[in-house]
Amino acid sequence: MLEEGIAAAVLAAARRGGADFAELYVERWRRRALRVLDGAAKEATSGLEYGAGLRLLFGAEVVYAYTNDLALGSLLEIAANLTRLKGQAGRVDAEGRGGLDFRKTVAAGLHAPAVSFDAFPKTYRLERLREADGAARVAPEIRQVESSLLEWDQEVLVVNSEGTWVEDRRVRTRLSVQAVARDGAEVQAGVASRGLGVGLDLLDRYPPATLGREAGQQAMTNLRARPAPAGTMPVVLGNAFGGVIFHEAVGHLLETTAVAKKASVLADRLGEAVASPAVTYIDDGTTPHGWGSSEFDDEGMPTERTILIERGVLRSYLVDRWGAQRTGYRPTGSGRRQDYTFAPTSRMRNTFIAPGEVAPEELIAQVDAGLYARAFRGGQVSPGSGEYNFGVQEAYLIRGGRLAEAVRGAMLLGKGPETIRRVVAVAHDLETAPGMCGSLSGSIPVEVGQPHVLVSELVVGGEA
Repeated sequence: MLEEGIAAAVLAAARRGGADFAELYVERWRRRALRVLDGAAKEATSGLEYGAGLRLLFGAEVVYAYTNDLALGSLLEIAANLTRLKGQAGRVDAEGRGGLDFRKTVAAGLHAPAVSFDAFPKTYRLERLREADGAARVAPEIRQVESSLLEWDQEVLVVNSEGTWVEDRRVRTRLSVQAVARDGAEVQAGVASRGLGVGLDLLDRYPPATLGREAGQQAMTNLRARPAPAGTMPVVLGNAFGGVIFHEAVGHLLETTAVAKKASVLADRLGEAVASPAVTYIDDGTTPHGWGSSEFDDEGMPTERTILIERGVLRSYLVDRWGAQRTGYRPTGSGRRQDYTFAPTSRMRNTFIAPGEVAPEELIAQVDAGLYARAFRGGQVSPGSGEYNFGVQEAYLIRGGRLAEAVRGAMLLGKGPETIRRVVAVAHDLETAPGMCGSLSGSIPVEVGQPHVLVSELVVGGEA
C-alpha cells in the first residue's frame, strides 16, 4: 500500500523536524451493505476507502493529520505542517531514510474469509435476507421486517520511527434483523444480530431464517407483555449482549484514555478488590474470528488476552502507546481507531465476564421476587463514574424462583463499580454478541459478552 522508501523518508523527516516518535497508518477498506425491507431491496452500497494518517509525539503531546494522497510530497507536507504546529524549527525534507530499517511482520491471515466475498453473486445476499424476512413473520401481527447485511475487508499497514512495519487484514460480516409487531395502537419490536470476523460463511453458521424467527418471536413477546414494575430488586442479567452493561459502565473506566487523566474512579487501583469474587473480566483481542479481533492493533502491537479483573481483583488496564507513556503501565495491544482519519487510543476488543460453574436456571431459582433481563437495547453512561441506565429489550418477572410473565419497558439504573460488587453468581453459559463502540478514536467493532449473571440488587425503572 505504501513504498518502503516513502515511509522511511517521511518518518525520518518528521524526526528531523523535532518529533520524538512518528507513525504512519495506511489502510485500504472495501465495504458493502445491503438493506432489505419487507422482502424488497431498499439500499445497496459498496465503497472503497484509501488513505493514511501521520501521528507525531512530542513528549506526551500528540498531533495528527490524515490524507488520501500518499505521494511523498503530500506526506512530507503533512509532516512539515505538524512540526510547525508544535513550533519546531527542524528540517522536514526528503533527505534519505535517516538510517531507518524496518522489521517487517505480515499477519498470518487468521481472519481471512473461507470464500472470497466476490465469489458470491449479488442475488445470493438478497435471497438469504429474504429468508430472514419470511421466518420473522411468526404471526399476523408482524407488520414489518427489516434485515441488513454488512461486509468489510480491511487491509492495514502500520509503520513507525522505531522500525515497526506491520501488515494486517481484518474481515468482518454482520447480519441483523428487526421485526415490528402491531396490534391496534400498540407497537413493539424484536431484534436479532450476529457478527464475526469471517466472510459470508457467517450465514451458514447463523442461518438468516433462525435470526428472523428470533426477532419475530421477541416482537410478539413484547406485544403481549404487561408494563414492567419499578423498584429495587434482584436481577438476572441475560448472557451475550447482556455484557453491554459492564462494557459501558466498567470497561471504559479501565481504558488509559480515562485512567491516565485520573478521570476514572478505577484509576490507581491495581491489586485492589473492585468487584465480587465471582467476577473475572477479560478483554481478548485474539479470540478466533471475534467481531473485535485482529492479529495486531492499530499501533502495530500484537493483540493479546488481557485479564482486567481476576476474582474481583483489578489486575490490568487497557493500555495503548500514549497510555503507557503517561502511566508506566505495560502496553496491552489495545490501540484502536475507526479508520485513518482518527489517531488511535486505548479501546476494548472482545470483552466479557468469564464463565462460572452453575446453570442459569440455578440463578433464577435463587430469586424469590425479581426481574430476568434477557436482552438489552442501548443506554447511557456517565464517563468517569460509570453511572448508567440501559433499556431492556426482553424481560420477565421472577416469582418463587421461577420465570413468570413477560414485561416490557424496563430500564436498569446503577453505577458500574457498584454493580460488579453486587454480582452474587455467574453461570457457565458464556456467549458473546457484536456491537459498535464510540469513543475518542471513533466507532469501532467490539464484542461484548457474559454468561447469565445474578446481581443482588438493581434499580429497575418501569411503566407500571
